[in-house]
Amino acid sequence: MDRFSGFVLRHRLLIGLVWLAAACAGAFAALQVPDRLTEDFAPPGSAARDANTAIVRAYGTGGDDNPLVPVVTLPSGTSAEAPQARDALAKAFAAAGKRIGARVVSYGSTGDTRFIGEDGRTVYGIVYPHTELGASEIADAPDSIGPLTEAMRPELPAGSTLHVTGIDELADETGDEGPGVLTETLIGGLGALVVLAFVFGSVLAVVPLVIAAVSILTSFGLVYAITGVTDVNFMVQFVIALIGLGVAIDYSLLLVTRWREERARGLSAEDATRRAMATAGHAVVFSGAAVAIGLVAMVVVPVEFLRSVAYGGMIIPAVSALVTLTLLPVILVTVGPALDRVAPRWRGDGARAGRAWTAWTRRVIRFRIPAVLAALAVLGGLALTALGMNLGEPNSGALAKSGPAYEGLAALQRAGVPSGVLTPSDVLLPPGTDPAAAASALRGVDGVHAVLAPDDGMWRRDGSALVTVLPADEGGTDAGKDTVEAVRAAAPPGAQVGGWTVTEIDFIDKVYGTFPYMLGIICVLTFVLLARAFRSLVLALKAVVFNLLSLAAVLGSIVLVWQEGRGSEQIWNVSATGSVSAFIPAMVFAFLYGLSMDYEVFILARLREEYDRTGSTESALVEGMGRTGRLVTSAALILFLAFASLAAAPVVEVKIFATGLGLGILLDATVVRALLVPAAVAMFGRWNWWLPGWAARVLRVRPSPLRKPGEEERVPVPV
Repeated sequence: MDRFSGFVLRHRLLIGLVWLAAACAGAFAALQVPDRLTEDFAPPGSAARDANTAIVRAYGTGGDDNPLVPVVTLPSGTSAEAPQARDALAKAFAAAGKRIGARVVSYGSTGDTRFIGEDGRTVYGIVYPHTELGASEIADAPDSIGPLTEAMRPELPAGSTLHVTGIDELADETGDEGPGVLTETLIGGLGALVVLAFVFGSVLAVVPLVIAAVSILTSFGLVYAITGVTDVNFMVQFVIALIGLGVAIDYSLLLVTRWREERARGLSAEDATRRAMATAGHAVVFSGAAVAIGLVAMVVVPVEFLRSVAYGGMIIPAVSALVTLTLLPVILVTVGPALDRVAPRWRGDGARAGRAWTAWTRRVIRFRIPAVLAALAVLGGLALTALGMNLGEPNSGALAKSGPAYEGLAALQRAGVPSGVLTPSDVLLPPGTDPAAAASALRGVDGVHAVLAPDDGMWRRDGSALVTVLPADEGGTDAGKDTVEAVRAAAPPGAQVGGWTVTEIDFIDKVYGTFPYMLGIICVLTFVLLARAFRSLVLALKAVVFNLLSLAAVLGSIVLVWQEGRGSEQIWNVSATGSVSAFIPAMVFAFLYGLSMDYEVFILARLREEYDRTGSTESALVEGMGRTGRLVTSAALILFLAFASLAAAPVVEVKIFATGLGLGILLDATVVRALLVPAAVAMFGRWNWWLPGWAARVLRVRPSPLRKPGEEERVPVPV
């Protein structure tokens, strides 16, 4: 690392110009990248994708788009089954279909009384607006609702009310999509600046933000290049922006903090930089490698969404580490001393370990067994709760609480119509299949509310036919998914079942069916890398196990807060969702795995350094935690503030995602890093540092023999 540091410092101007050019190019790319990203979550080659593609190609409607559901409440005393009322309803829905070019089915056109509520005057219909192949949502819905209502109202009996609802419409009425990527990054950056100003007490606080900005922009430039050769999911921009903000600041904090520590010992700016690179620089290298190599396993999963997460997960830590190890030393040597003198410091200068963290660590060492048991009780309890997670879209009750879509849903519920009608599935019948016979068979499936098989041109083309199944339970619930699986089993030979629910079912099977294998690969790769970095089998194993336990606890927290509603109602006025969107656990894993590993590497790398210096586990713990505790806490606080602001977004899925990230950072920085890690290290004592000869030969590092009991030195730690 010293040779590398020397090269960097000898070519300061060149390195500065290279990163300036990369950031400028990245800024241009960041503006173009969103238009080049896709929003398709369906696994390639899945039955759901094939069915939805075939439906849209043949009929130009449906696919994985949920329909609009117009709800008409006739005047008091008017029965929907009266001939005059039925005729008016038929004309109203026909006018809507004609006006927006939609596929429509209702009581007026079928006479099916399942379209009528228990009050006899609440009537609904199913309207599939036109869509295009490759559309990921009902892009036309906002423009369709106005013309639809304009076409229907003149045909309805006087005094009727009309509301248009639907799952997507209910989600839209929760508000807009909240802060964009740029806005969210700026909010996180502002919070980071406040925390960094508190940590450094000088203008040096802006340096980690500069490193983060260069890292994020450069990464966007690389993603722009990748979009030229393969499809990349839109979630990658959030991965790069938020993980980039986290890891780049983390790496910078680590290096700058060590630089200030060495400066406080009397070293010159250049010597302090070289010393920081030789110590903290190694931790940055291994942290970036651990995150990137760990997530590379996602590239082999045949799901575009996860591959995109892997692209971002590999690019941003690698770029952040490279910027930190090249541009940051140049800044520290050239303007670092001046920036550190601009404002008076109200914090220590880094010469001593933090007194609060030193005292805390001594208490944890003293009560190591109760500390481990308490931490495991909290994490284990939450992890067990995660076993009850139901993957699926939030139920309608957790979406909008006001607006036309909400009023339409409320009218359906008052009339006793099950909300499952908002999430129908289309069955595409091949030529030669009798639609009436197929519909009759599907009506016998448990959980089916109604089966519709109109015989007009919008439902039958070129010998094929569409049959629409309305479930009693929403597709995001376990019961709703069970119904759709039963419909798939009962469908005639050659038939294809489409809709959003089957897309979600196939996504869950494809992603989480292979997840254990992918997780195993990630754990093995991470273990090998950390064992080499720390020259210890026990420390590496504990790092992997604690990381997995922390992630499981986060998922359990999401179940408690959102799926079961233990907090969502009180904090956000959102009732229990009953489920968690299928993409959220995978995304939470991708984000938190890397961030948590950063904190683990920072702490354990310093512990290893102190142990090699003192030969005492207790001294290494006290000094190491005293040096890194404030750093890890500050880094965690920066990200927690960013995720807390993201949780204010009106979209429920974004709230759930942000809550998971915020709780994950909070749990990791407190229960895991501040309590469990030091207590466990204290418990294992001399075994922490053991690396047998055979393992050292495999890892190509120096062995670390196991010391005999009582052989460890007890070196006093300055306080």
